[in-house]
Amino acid sequence: MAEQVKINPVTLDIVKDSLIAVSNEIFYAFAQTSMSPIIYETLDYASGIADADGRLLTQGNGVTGFIGMISPMICAVVDKYGKENLHPGDVYIINDPFMGGGTHMSDVGMVMPIFYKDELIAFAGNKAHWSDIGGMAPGSFSTDATNMFQEGMCFSGTKLVDRGQLVEPVWDLMRSNMRYPQISQGDMWGQISSLRTGEKRVSELCDKYGVDVVKGSMERLIAQGEAVARKRLKEMPKGTWEMDEYMDDDGHGNPVHLQVKVTITDDEFLADFTGSDPQVIGCVNSGATAAYAGVKVVFMSVVGPELAVNDGVFAPLRTICEPGSVLQANRPAATSCYYESMIYVIDLVWRALAPAFPESLGAGHLLSVCTVLMAGKHQDFGNDYLIIEPTVGGWGACRGHDGQVGQFCVGDGETYNVPVEMAETRYGIRVDEHSLNTDGAGAGEFRGGSGAVRTYRSMNDNQTFTASFGRNKWPVWGAAGGKDGSINYFQFMDADGTVSPPTGIVARRVMNKNDVVRMVTATGGGYGDPLKRPAEKVAMDAKNEYITVAQAEEDYGVLLDPETFAVLGVTEARKNAQ
Repeated sequence: MAEQVKINPVTLDIVKDSLIAVSNEIFYAFAQTSMSPIIYETLDYASGIADADGRLLTQGNGVTGFIGMISPMICAVVDKYGKENLHPGDVYIINDPFMGGGTHMSDVGMVMPIFYKDELIAFAGNKAHWSDIGGMAPGSFSTDATNMFQEGMCFSGTKLVDRGQLVEPVWDLMRSNMRYPQISQGDMWGQISSLRTGEKRVSELCDKYGVDVVKGSMERLIAQGEAVARKRLKEMPKGTWEMDEYMDDDGHGNPVHLQVKVTITDDEFLADFTGSDPQVIGCVNSGATAAYAGVKVVFMSVVGPELAVNDGVFAPLRTICEPGSVLQANRPAATSCYYESMIYVIDLVWRALAPAFPESLGAGHLLSVCTVLMAGKHQDFGNDYLIIEPTVGGWGACRGHDGQVGQFCVGDGETYNVPVEMAETRYGIRVDEHSLNTDGAGAGEFRGGSGAVRTYRSMNDNQTFTASFGRNKWPVWGAAGGKDGSINYFQFMDADGTVSPPTGIVARRVMNKNDVVRMVTATGGGYGDPLKRPAEKVAMDAKNEYITVAQAEEDYGVLLDPETFAVLGVTEARKNAQ
């Protein structure tokens, strides 16, 4: 289009960058108007703009796992209603796990068509985790769910706003089935208002530059993204890499086998998950778009993490999942903890390609979101409260760098934890400990990053605790000769002195006053031969309590003075490795 009307390419680039800015404004507008801490503190949401055909132009992300999920959501609405039946001011709500970029029903998407002088020119969309959407458990998702009907209300592209006016019967239905309708109402209007912000800004661009320039810039975004991705694809190593692994638990004590074959050619990046286990009775199933989004994360890492996210960049990417498998489950499978399988997808592809892309992909990390959901009554105010939050942990080392400490998993991306002060004020808990997990795992020439320890003390009776800590049986993997990291787990220490064994998954475990749950996340994998880590760095690791003096000798072959941490010598194994 741009060539047909001879639009100045500099102008096209200015408007192209303005569209990226609009997407970012939608993102921040939602954070400033929402009511749930999981949105305005944690940033568990994403937003984006698509063209009139539903092709993603640009996306703002808090949660990495939502990459590329805005476009399928928009296309599902268009397929259901047809463009001719969309109107200015309409907003559609969609959280169906089995259509349009679905994840689990707690992730509520909204789609708004954008018109300019009666012409449909774009869409704005966002997707966010709501605190509650109904279902059998507070917070809606639960680790023991066996079907989607236990997980809340499902909206399959339902019209929520009709030409600018809220469809009251739809909101009445939602309000009558939610535990925290006031909070959900605030989040709903926050999503709607942020989409309206995007609509306003796109219209302003059309007023300023003309609708043809804006549409030409949209084409330019897609074309440039595809051109760069295809160029970098041609520069990549070519071949086929395979990997398989077991997820720890399907929610009912059963491991789940996953496998992938990644093939890179000059024209295509293909991830084939054929042979992975069939869908399970538990809650770790996912729809096809979740696996696709997981592959996109690694694809962006090797193609260029600095690139703007759009459908042009993903043009060379293809995934294959068998219908009826755990990665492309059929309705009405439970999907509460879909993110566990999605992040295992990321980890599988990452691990398969790590030897071929050492400059981009290091050793394994904590992998799991390590989701915590706690509900009860506040001890001081008597109101119902709900905690929904991810947990930080250790990242793997990579060539040239030690692993990062206390970071969220790759599926969470640029999200944040709720500050201790806010948690203790809003929730019926006291945080007894929030520290690093310095278990000394992940030895390597470059050391894996430490996990975290977080301890919650219940301040009232009859509080319930639900959590899913994946990677709780098989430890984080090391790379290039580095040693494995550790596992994620939690355990309960009740006020009567009873201590439970470590576990990684539980549903609505009752905690009474002064019962404690201690949550520990994994240390990342090491990178490179530990015997090649400089002795002075090993000494500093011990001095800073990342490792013990005994681990310095056993893993690194360095003998240290236990009082001063001075280097006393090295073992024969280390001498022979030099």
